[in-house]
Amino acid sequence: MAGKITHKWAFKPGMRAGAYSWKSSTKAVERLKSAIAEIRAVARTDPTTAAEGVIALAQRIWPAFEHIDTSSGALGNAVRRTLEELLPVLIEAQADEKIRAKWLEQLREAILDDGVDYLAPIADRFGQIAAFPALMNLHADRDLDMIQAAWSDHARFSHVTTATLTLSCLLEVGRYDELLALLELKTSRLWFDQKFGADALLRQGREDEALAYAESLLKDDRRQWGYQDIAQFCENILVRQGREEEAYRRFGLPTAAGNTYLAMWRDLVKRYPDIDARGILEDLIETQGSRGKWFAAAKTAKYLDIALECAAHTDAAPATLIRSARDFAINEPAFAAQVGLHAIAHLLAGRGYEPSPLDIDEAVTHVMAASARIGQGGAVLRELQRLSANAATDVIMSARLKSRIADIEKADE
Repeated sequence: MAGKITHKWAFKPGMRAGAYSWKSSTKAVERLKSAIAEIRAVARTDPTTAAEGVIALAQRIWPAFEHIDTSSGALGNAVRRTLEELLPVLIEAQADEKIRAKWLEQLREAILDDGVDYLAPIADRFGQIAAFPALMNLHADRDLDMIQAAWSDHARFSHVTTATLTLSCLLEVGRYDELLALLELKTSRLWFDQKFGADALLRQGREDEALAYAESLLKDDRRQWGYQDIAQFCENILVRQGREEEAYRRFGLPTAAGNTYLAMWRDLVKRYPDIDARGILEDLIETQGSRGKWFAAAKTAKYLDIALECAAHTDAAPATLIRSARDFAINEPAFAAQVGLHAIAHLLAGRGYEPSPLDIDEAVTHVMAASARIGQGGAVLRELQRLSANAATDVIMSARLKSRIADIEKADE
């Protein structure tokens, strides 16, 4: 009887040992994306073969990427995202104990050979990958004595590469007391180890103990590695207990995440749908600081009164305010006029990134157009005259404003 035909993976040739040079980070990231697409495509029809593809990729990551400069962190983040996306394929595959045993040995060897901890996501979930209690116990026990000895020797601490996968197996097989006792041996308490202890308490229904266990790691003067994850763990416990307001105040606000201020607000609004969205914005501005930089978030969220308060602050960006004066001149002319005036005040004070006298021209144009729509042209012109009469830090901007005012006055004659 013919043996099973081995799938020919297209990503393998590009993931050979030493395939990438020092400056090949971008190329390596693209190769990972191609591998994800290929493995996920196979998973739709043959999950077990796809799982073997995940293992084949994991085995090749360190040998292929060994010589790449990782100082930017981009490649490390890409590897982590790749493995986190593909791990469910490996965990959920229908494979018997014999096949799983082979996979675990391959992964253990790859973890041992890994020079920069690329395979940390696999070690974190090693117990889940094992699936069978017998395999979890096997890998939990294999290096247990060595880890105990290393972590007990506080004078000559030695790193054990397989410690994380051992903790994962102890957790998944339910050996909680041994796991917690093992962690007690460590002098350094960092989340990448302690998360297993916190989870062990949580799985036993000891929620308050798990909360205290995790929160104790946040009481350092420095934000340690994993701060966001620790806070989220604590936050989830409080939310599950119905203590949403407490969760929001203690952990939600300090860990609002996003690439922009608007994204931070949206993140919290999504996490706390029962808390007033306007109040969340006000809390974020208060706790995060840099009030002027929250202008765009407040404006987009349609809290225009808050946006005006932000626009008046010294760290508001004049260019952003000018664009808003333009965009709101028709639908919210009163708002647009006030925002434009704040932009002019900031330009006169010498604020903004690479400002130009042309910015004064544009701001005045939008301010006057908006004020005309609400019949306040005269009042706004007087405000411009007042701004012009005050001492200005930027004499070029001041001269430009005086010139524009003169043009407006001449046109009105």
